[in-house]
Amino acid sequence: MELRELRYFLAVAREESILKASEALYVSQPNLSRQMKRLEEELGQPLFLRGSRKITLTEAGELLRKRAEEILELSEKTEAELALPVSEIRGDISIGGGESYVLGLIARAARAVQSDYPAVKFHLFSGDMFSIKEKLDKGLIDFGIFIEPADLSKYEYLRLPLYDIWGVLMRKDSPLAKKEQIAPEDLWHVPLIRSRHSLGRNPVSDWFRIPSEKLNIVATYDLLYNASLLVEEGVGYAVGLEHIINTSGECALCFKPFCPRLISHLDIAWKKQQVFPKCAEIFLHRLREII
Repeated sequence: MELRELRYFLAVAREESILKASEALYVSQPNLSRQMKRLEEELGQPLFLRGSRKITLTEAGELLRKRAEEILELSEKTEAELALPVSEIRGDISIGGGESYVLGLIARAARAVQSDYPAVKFHLFSGDMFSIKEKLDKGLIDFGIFIEPADLSKYEYLRLPLYDIWGVLMRKDSPLAKKEQIAPEDLWHVPLIRSRHSLGRNPVSDWFRIPSEKLNIVATYDLLYNASLLVEEGVGYAVGLEHIINTSGECALCFKPFCPRLISHLDIAWKKQQVFPKCAEIFLHRLREII
């Protein structure tokens, strides 16, 4: 497969039509059809379901679309890095992570870099641990921010000097809102909203003192803001981190910490033997200075 073929394939997938894709690419329709047919023959399976009005992707086509987007993104990132003069400090730094107030340290380091090198740009990606690991492994981001518990054995990483506090996000008019702290038994029989990251055997699940299967988990989430909307509607109590949702003022929600207290540290990680562009090296140096 050539990069050109992947670009052509993505155009067809986007336009859902060989004709519209050929017009967008400024290539002839027969030529584009031959390219796509050759790609299918090379891969040994059909990529398109050719209907009378539009073209849709097969299961193999959907997989190729995802991979093609990743390959082209990485190719463009590499070309941009190699095109920079060695003496010029500019470029893009991509960082992925979940929600945490501790990321303020990352923001301080980014500001320190841009103060000295205004041409450096930062790109932030939000997601859970699994999606961030996938992007990091494929080279689509330079750094990943991970909240405990996370297995970082195959990465280089730096522990950030702050930590997050676990607790429960709830409506201010809920029965548990009268408590200053929340004990495990307080949550045994109420509807819970848990992050997918915190499911399984880990300190968060262990804190409950009973198996997760015995808890009434009514919903799961990736980002706490989305879970807060469920909480506001009365769906349940969201187990999460403090400082993510602003509960001050007229907000209908409040946050109550766990008792006994449960904290999680954060780490910034990168691939082992990673060859960074100069701007990413400077960012990591600035972050170490702040820490």
